[in-house]
Amino acid sequence: MATKKRILITGGAGYIGSHAMKEAGRFGYEAVAFDNLSLGHSWAVTKGSLLKGDLAQEALILKALRKVKPLGVMHFASHAAVGESVVNPQKYYRENLTNAMNLFSAMLKTKVEYFIFSSTCATYGEPRQVPIPEEHPQNPVNPYGDSKLMIERILTWYGQAYGLKSTFLRYFNAAGADASGTIGEVHEPEAHLIPLVLDAALGRRKEITVFGTDYPTPDGTCVRDYIHVTDLAVSHYLALKVMIEKGKGDAFNLGTGRGYSVKEVIAEAQRITGKLIPVNYGSRRPGDPPVLVGKTDKAQNLLGWKAEHSSLENILKTAWVWHKNWFGKAASVKAGRPVSKRKPRGS
Repeated sequence: MATKKRILITGGAGYIGSHAMKEAGRFGYEAVAFDNLSLGHSWAVTKGSLLKGDLAQEALILKALRKVKPLGVMHFASHAAVGESVVNPQKYYRENLTNAMNLFSAMLKTKVEYFIFSSTCATYGEPRQVPIPEEHPQNPVNPYGDSKLMIERILTWYGQAYGLKSTFLRYFNAAGADASGTIGEVHEPEAHLIPLVLDAALGRRKEITVFGTDYPTPDGTCVRDYIHVTDLAVSHYLALKVMIEKGKGDAFNLGTGRGYSVKEVIAEAQRITGKLIPVNYGSRRPGDPPVLVGKTDKAQNLLGWKAEHSSLENILKTAWVWHKNWFGKAASVKAGRPVSKRKPRGS
């Protein structure tokens, strides 16, 4: 039996990273997670192995790379809450940017040639056209998106100077959970719409707050393109394959090309869960563009990638199964206290 190639996944115990860990075997890789577990969970690493380490310490990164000897690195470890980045930009530039620089330095020293970067549609800022193509100007309107764009620019220069080959995957809104119901989205505090809506459906919070009802959209609420986390995970291996074959990196949007408003998501969640979801309408949140929907023809044509699991119905169904698995029936009467230190049932 041929030895599997190794890949190092930073943030491999986190939401998207753990799903990428789980998909590695399908593409002939042995995945090793590198995670400090400040946001991730050791139980989420259901496939591959876990090395505990912090990107703030280059010596630990070097040790991991020398031990694993990976063909490439997939980089998921970062902070990703838009609202938080606006009120605490220092955290985002320090954690996202400085830690990435440590990783790049270690990769150059160990001659790791391939890098897949978990980027974001937030690098585009206010869209001038919808759906947004990869060639769209990048003018982020929040520090989160700006920190990601800075890393893209650094990697472009590193490619020219040092030969580091990098591909940027610009996600739209990651959502949903693995079909097994054993891994899914857990953030503390939670800032993403779908888990917040499901919290309200489960009774863990009394209501969902909608930030802004006066946007220039059909129902006045923000419109987003939701992409299933499993589809995201698969795209990283397809991108790595193409980068190796072509000997150069590229940039790809990952979305569905179809947007849903906040109100539409809440209505569909009520249908899927069979629960009434109380809503409170608030003012706009800083750093939120009205519409973010991606043009994904490039990923489909060049990577052979499809958003196979990303209907809003499937996203919500898989997320709801996970949500009930993770928080449990008892959580609905515990004033919103998550049982976040235990392993979810069925894993």
